[in-house]
Amino acid sequence: MRKTFQLHVEGKNRDRVLDAVKHEIRKYIKRERRRDLPEGADFWDFDCQFGRTKEDAAVAHLAALTGLINGVAAEGGAQFYVEILAKPGKRTPRPAGEASHSGPDGLDMDDEEGA
Repeated sequence: MRKTFQLHVEGKNRDRVLDAVKHEIRKYIKRERRRDLPEGADFWDFDCQFGRTKEDAAVAHLAALTGLINGVAAEGGAQFYVEILAKPGKRTPRPAGEASHSGPDGLDMDDEEGA
């Protein structure tokens, strides 16, 4: 998806247009994740770019897109550009020494005191 979204649409509420844009982006991501994975891939990864125009778009993380969109809307921007490209991803296993069984407080679950 490579698209410039307009936030000022004649006769439409700006907040509803913003919600519709976010819905369209989420719908695209869900549709791409449903596609069949190629051989050797574990998941769909996304390369994202965001900017007020296509020329000043910078690399952004997929999880940060909603915040960036809200930022443009809060500043009163008239438009923004989003580029989201799906690519197959391969998970890398963690090294054996990195895996730990620590609890939420960071303590090792196997070394409980008083047990």
